Amino acid sequence: MGLAFDRHLADGSYESKESAMPIILGVALGGAIGASSRYAVDRYIEARSDAIFPWATFAVNVSGCLFIGLIAAALVDRHHLPAWVRIGLVVGVVGGYTTFSTFAQESLDLVDARHFAIALAYTTASIVAGMGAVLLGSWLGRSV
Repeated sequence: MGLAFDRHLADGSYESKESAMPIILGVALGGAIGASSRYAVDRYIEARSDAIFPWATFAVNVSGCLFIGLIAAALVDRHHLPAWVRIGLVVGVVGGYTTFSTFAQESLDLVDARHFAIALAYTTASIVAGMGAVLLGSWLGRSV
């Protein structure tokens, strides 16, 4: 077993044994901020666009990827902030804003670790399974 804080995971956590309650509160507060931000950005863009292309979702997903990269590099990788702050920012704020950013970060982590086949399988399976789940959910929703 390594030292505490020796390895960070895609969610901004480290392998450590910190109390769970502050982390849960950080995630809950961050989630409220992230979800509210997503709604605000979505409404702002939708009010200004007549396009068929889903620009609001695209902007949220890409900006979420920018945010998770920025947070991971600036705050998680280089600074040993308390777990409730790290995880609250990554899982809470960015996760509440978009889970696509977590998907992209985990995919990049696999590539960085040179697990190319797993990265390709993960990205392909996630997109195909996600679209299939939306299709199935839509079908089930219409049959109710």
